[in-house]
Amino acid sequence: MVSRAVLLAGGAGVVGVLAAWEIIVVVSAGAGSRGVARLLAPLRRASTSGDAPTASERRRLAALAAATLLAAGWIVGGPVAAVALAAIAPSGMGALVRARRQRWRARLIDAAPVVARALGDALAGGHSIRGAAVEAAESGGIPGPAGVELRRVAHALALGEPTDTALESFRARAAAPAYDTLVAAVMLQRDAGGDLAQLLRDLAASLEAASRVTRDARAATAQARFTGTLIAVLPLGAAALSELAQPGSLAALMGSPITGTMVGLAAVLQVVGLVAVRRLSRVAGGQAGAGRRRGAERRGQSGPP
Repeated sequence: MVSRAVLLAGGAGVVGVLAAWEIIVVVSAGAGSRGVARLLAPLRRASTSGDAPTASERRRLAALAAATLLAAGWIVGGPVAAVALAAIAPSGMGALVRARRQRWRARLIDAAPVVARALGDALAGGHSIRGAAVEAAESGGIPGPAGVELRRVAHALALGEPTDTALESFRARAAAPAYDTLVAAVMLQRDAGGDLAQLLRDLAASLEAASRVTRDARAATAQARFTGTLIAVLPLGAAALSELAQPGSLAALMGSPITGTMVGLAAVLQVVGLVAVRRLSRVAGGQAGAGRRRGAERRGQSGPP
């Protein structure tokens, strides 16, 4: 039987970890000490502009995460758990930065039809390509990361940067098939001639249709992906509860060569399963991107010589 003291200690540890994480979230939002806010500034930039932290910023973030998890692990499981959590802290912080940048890029990709339509409307209003980019950026109709990136393009054009260079920089930062297609359409029609405004409007409609297909595919596979991830994480939760209920049980389990080998093999299979689930979840997005690229090639081939 688990004593009441053990349960209370475990609950106190969990609450302490949640409180520490809440402090980090509050500080990252702008409250708290300026020193910690500066340390967490790369996390904010990853969400707002998609910028990757520099090498020195990554080291500072890793040190902060290690110190936080070291204290939390000491409260929950003692020195062994503290050292283990501190050891995986840099990888966890790197994963957090990547997740924030991925969310930023997802929002940027979702706004691609709006960007294409805004540029097409500006061109239809009589603007040149440079003027259309500036008009779309300054109109305020494109919120979020796409608006930030368009304003960056407009600023570069205002400083005299060539159109090709500004658009290529925009495409490279977006790193998405939708923007590859958009920039390719602009550059192709600029050199070959034709109704670029109508082409961009057609492209916006095509991107919206592809986005709907992608959302439908993700919704159809959401339950399967959640179940796969949950099954992969359950053994970790069971191991934590076992160690909490009977401290030293994991050490006793790993002490035997046979059980240690079986646990290691199970861990490898769990990682393989997680990777498989992630790859399956990306199939729909990859197929939609391939469809957009093929559509752009067909439109380019059918354009005027």
